[in-house]
Amino acid sequence: MARYLGPKEKIERRLGERLGLKGERSSSPKSALVKRPYPPGQHGNGRRPGKLSEFGSQLRSKQKVRNMYRLLEKPFKSYVKGALENSKHESPYIGVVRSLETRLDNVVFRMGLAQSRDQARQIVGHGHITVNGKRAKTPSYVVRIGDTIGVREQSKASPYFSALLPRWFANYAVPEWLEVDKTKLTGSLKAIPTAEQSGVQSGDLQALIEYYSR
Repeated sequence: MARYLGPKEKIERRLGERLGLKGERSSSPKSALVKRPYPPGQHGNGRRPGKLSEFGSQLRSKQKVRNMYRLLEKPFKSYVKGALENSKHESPYIGVVRSLETRLDNVVFRMGLAQSRDQARQIVGHGHITVNGKRAKTPSYVVRIGDTIGVREQSKASPYFSALLPRWFANYAVPEWLEVDKTKLTGSLKAIPTAEQSGVQSGDLQALIEYYSR
């Protein structure tokens, strides 16, 4: 399972936006974007931001969304291309959002079982999550409406679920398209989220569709 292992906060500094890549730290005063609100690199602090070309703007939006969902280029491109190929049946915007938001690692993150998508992917990969009662270890597994996502009984006693998760889980605001039982640590997908509910800005979504339509 290939994934990016480099510095996450450099990505946020390069894009100039918080993407929540470090969980709670990303929104705290300890964030690198707060301490160093300029692009990384030797001359980052003195560099004047130039005006982006149309291609540059599309590339930036693509990189922003791709990094938000913590995907490498190949799988991310396949999601967008798949949505474009199916555009006769549904809007590519809806197709992209559905593909990204129904990934198992993303649903685990949205349920509040993890503070970042990287953390959620690790939880899934280590076999702590079940889908309809069966152990699921594939982060890209497609969750369907009505599927029940839960934590393995053997995993509930682990330090993560017994000591760390309670620090934020009780006060976590669950998205309206999910139904979560915080006592049982289970949840289910009630509906496919809209672009607005996903948090992806409409301009970025349009730009990445245009980028891959070239």
